[in-house]
Parts: sequence; structure tokens; C-alpha cells
Amino acid sequence: MAVTKIRKLSSWTVLIISLITVVVVGIFFGGGVVDPAAEVKDYVYTELLLNWTYLVFFLTIIALVVLGVWQYASVLKTNPKSAVMSLVVLVLFALLLIVTYSIGDGTPLTTLNADSQTYNTSFWLKCTDMWIQSTIVLFLLIIAAIAWGTIKRIMSK
Repeated sequence: MAVTKIRKLSSWTVLIISLITVVVVGIFFGGGVVDPAAEVKDYVYTELLLNWTYLVFFLTIIALVVLGVWQYASVLKTNPKSAVMSLVVLVLFALLLIVTYSIGDGTPLTTLNADSQTYNTSFWLKCTDMWIQSTIVLFLLIIAAIAWGTIKRIMSK
């Protein structure tokens, strides 16, 4: 019964957020532009779209943290070894971010326009390298896990 309630709640949540998003995107694109003769379109409702995006993003992060702590507490009661392993994975992920940030290149770029110079600092350039390199490492780990699972399944037959 509980699974059905969870499934219904998550389905309704996704449906409501999706409908609101479609309405906000419709308002954004259908609301017009500030100056139709301008080379680059400046939509009237850009702030509405950005605020909605921020709201959904922060609600997702809050839900992720709260539900993660809740699940960790319940797993810690029933299976402490599994709970410790999940903390090890979290520490390894933090270590991956630290290492990839450390090896990132912070040399300022020279071919950017004036608007981009705000983010042409060592910190932002190293953060960008960190996310790109971490994504590559995680992608390779996913491929390795898929290959390992496939080989393990074949060998167990």
C-alpha cells in the first residue's frame, strides 16, 4: 500500500511541476520581446522563467538532502555496514571533486568578449574543468560498472 501512495504522490508531483513548467515556458515565449528590432531577443518574462527554474532546482536539492538523510538514518538502524559504505562513496565523490579541481587549469582565456570576463577568473575556470573532468570520470565508471555487471552475469551462468 505504501508503494502505491509513494508512486501516486511522485506521479502527481511530476505532473504538476511539468504542467507549471509548460505554462511558464509558454508565457516566456508568448509574452513578447522588449525590442522586436533588436538583434538579440530580450524576452519580457525572462525573470519569471529564471525564478521558476531556481525554485525547482532548490526544491530538488532540499528534497534530495532531506530524503537522503532520512534514508541513511533508516539504513543505519537496519544495516550499519551498508550505511558506512554509502558514506565511503560520498567521501570518494568529494575526493574526486577536490582532485579534479586541483588539476584544473586556471589560466585566463584571452579570446573572450567583455561580457564573459566576469567568469574569466581562476576559480571559475578551475570549477569548469572540475565538472568536465568529474563527468568524464563518472561516465567511465558507469561504463566499467556495466561491463563488470555483464561479465559477472555471464560468468555466473
